[in-house]
Amino acid sequence: MADDTDWQWYQDSAFMSRLGSTLKPSQVRAGDYVAIYYAGGHGVVWDFPDNQELQALSREIYEQGGYVSSVCHGAVGLLNIKLGDGRLLIAGKQVTGFSNEEEKLAELDQYVPYLTETELVKRGALYQKAAAPWAPFAVEDQRVITGQNPASGGPVADLLLAHLNK
Repeated sequence: MADDTDWQWYQDSAFMSRLGSTLKPSQVRAGDYVAIYYAGGHGVVWDFPDNQELQALSREIYEQGGYVSSVCHGAVGLLNIKLGDGRLLIAGKQVTGFSNEEEKLAELDQYVPYLTETELVKRGALYQKAAAPWAPFAVEDQRVITGQNPASGGPVADLLLAHLNK
């Protein structure tokens, strides 16, 4: 399922070495970054939502004027990010993530502890999705940039890069 760009990175031994020695969120200085990106995959539904270090890092980046972005199931990393005033980051914002329909089509809805779309809506997000499942789709709202599914990584990157290249 990897495209040519993915394979170039996989075959770059220096990159793979750096990837294998990533920092913990608590070791990262938010002031050194202008964006954070939550990757997808089903594993993150267990790993991201209650990770307080990631939440703190994301809040700091966002509140210093940076961007919080995600693709697919990575949107669950945004579920519990609280801003300095106590409001949830995603409340009242247009966001997307893996849809309930896509989870059912993938036949994995019975294996995950919750559905991404449902949890985003429960927290006050204004959930958006593509007209058809699996279509590339991304939205941005107030420096929160999210993509719906695996095909949406490129559109998320394009939106984020458009801001970073200004």
